[in-house]
Amino acid sequence: MTVSFSNRANAIRALAMDAVEAANSGHPGMPMGMADVATVLFSDYLKYDPADPKWPDRDRFVLSAGHGSMLIYALLHLTGYARPTIQDIANFRKLHSPCAGHPENFELPGIECTTGPLGQGLAMAVGMAIAERHLNAVFDESLVDHRTWVIAGDGCLMEGINHEAIGIAGHLKLGRLIVLWDDNNITIDGKVSLSSSEDIPARYEATGWHVVECDGHDPASIAAAFDAAIADERPSLVRCTTIIGKGAPNKQGTSATHGAALGGAEVAAARETLGWSHAPFEVPDDIRAAWLEAGKRGAEPHAVWQERLASHSGRVEFERRMAGDIDLAKAAEAAFGEWDKMPASVASRKSSELVLEQLTKAFPEMIGGSADLTGSNNTKTKATGPLTASDYAGRYLYYGIREFGMAAAMNGMALHGGVVPFGGTFLVFSDYCRPAIRLSALQNARVIYVMTHDSIGLGEDGPTHQPIEHVQSLRMVPNLDVYRPCDAVEVAEAWALAIAKKDGPSLLALSRQNLDQVRTGGTMLTEKGGYRIRAADAARKVVLIATGSEVQVAVGVREALEAQGIGADVVSMPCTSRFDAQDADYRNDVLPRDVLRVSIEAGTTFGWERYTMVDGLRFGIDRYGASAPIKDLYEYFGLTPDAISAKILEKLKVLGDGE
Repeated sequence: MTVSFSNRANAIRALAMDAVEAANSGHPGMPMGMADVATVLFSDYLKYDPADPKWPDRDRFVLSAGHGSMLIYALLHLTGYARPTIQDIANFRKLHSPCAGHPENFELPGIECTTGPLGQGLAMAVGMAIAERHLNAVFDESLVDHRTWVIAGDGCLMEGINHEAIGIAGHLKLGRLIVLWDDNNITIDGKVSLSSSEDIPARYEATGWHVVECDGHDPASIAAAFDAAIADERPSLVRCTTIIGKGAPNKQGTSATHGAALGGAEVAAARETLGWSHAPFEVPDDIRAAWLEAGKRGAEPHAVWQERLASHSGRVEFERRMAGDIDLAKAAEAAFGEWDKMPASVASRKSSELVLEQLTKAFPEMIGGSADLTGSNNTKTKATGPLTASDYAGRYLYYGIREFGMAAAMNGMALHGGVVPFGGTFLVFSDYCRPAIRLSALQNARVIYVMTHDSIGLGEDGPTHQPIEHVQSLRMVPNLDVYRPCDAVEVAEAWALAIAKKDGPSLLALSRQNLDQVRTGGTMLTEKGGYRIRAADAARKVVLIATGSEVQVAVGVREALEAQGIGADVVSMPCTSRFDAQDADYRNDVLPRDVLRVSIEAGTTFGWERYTMVDGLRFGIDRYGASAPIKDLYEYFGLTPDAISAKILEKLKVLGDGE
């Protein structure tokens, strides 16, 4: 007996409302409203294989409207993925259930990216589409030939990042990207008309997108729209007119279904309306079998693809790139490849460029870019020609003034696999990127942020462009390694560590001004996060902890103290998260407790007390900067060897350790 389309779609609706009801928390409206669209997509269009969720040539499906997470959980379960099980779904939003409130890529195979912060899923999908086109150009369509599908709601389309993302996609003519707009005319506050009157299709068309409409509850209309989107060479927005909470007779079409359980009475009424007489979390065998059959569609094309891969001349390189493994020793060897050409005094943004020349030559999976600051961030190399609509094989993206869109796209590229993205802007503009940086860390995405102009050292541009609180606030982000290298040696080591880190992002905070080479030896000391770069000659009474451009200031302080018979170590702390990960013996050796600890960094002193302890000294800037030449600024803010050593001597006298 043939299972009807409506029964297959209603299985999604029933699981969604049952799970939200059991949790007494969640968003049943979107899954119930988009159940028909999702049924057409997963039954007839999406290329996937539940038996191998990581099949490289699968279509990517992104639920940008992540609050409707029960839609993807129901689809994964029904189509035959190992998880979520029906018990996982029954435990929706409960501790240790992989069915979290919003989809998380590290919880379930089949979840391509973590979504929920609206707009970012769609923007990450742009990055996935870029990665697909690039790898297609490198390895041809026999290995890489898939699409990226997105379900997005009004919130995703309202968020500012949407404007950045669709601009990038339209400019690059990413025709394999298809966004399914759940046009249900409802936000949490009520009707969309309360807050918006814009012509969304016109906006998409203006940015180079193809737009098509469908009745989101008519499978024939949905399929026709999908066919039109697939046939068009431009990225497509499919406007799916739907009823939020469809099937809940008293609440459908209203904001009451958006973000709360329907309630027992409405769930019972919905069952009657839908003709769904089955118990909660029960899917009849015939409906389950129909869905499992849909999930098996990908087995044959997957097997044929495996045959093509086996005989493909680029198989080894393709598998290497998709595995994403980069050996740290090889990365370091490449980073120091032409070290003899490195100037003795050079801005770390420039030494970063020189290191990148070698890394991008050695690792073709690296794709760079900048948010309109290429000449300032120094992220372009000879090996990375432009990636454009006419040449997807290029390896450098001109993102324009779209910092947030760039960061989110890089997340999508990293999660797609096969590429290692890096992109630049000024450190102060990390504020524009911050939500995407957080998602990089949350999703364990290997994205490398190149943030230049890292302090008051940028000089005359003044306080709007001089980061004060930024480095410390970024150090607070779990799973983000923030490097502030003191010289070209630390820059090279930081880059090697960043590209070899497979399970999370890294950020390099780089200087505009020249930095003297401070390192005189050692191997991959940056890997420890903090280390003794100069040891005391006289009896040690002080440990100077510094980062970036202030390490050379600390060296000057040490010389002034040693001249007075006061022994001082200098500790370079390029990456606090790596230092904190070392064992206690190492940390106590580098930062002994029986001496005065002093931190020096041209930024906020907030947070440094955990290294200096209460009685230590912290030199920095706890106000906004000023517009002036670099030398004048460092003198004005007291970040000079003379000013710092004088205060240290005063402190030592108070402690009874001075002469």
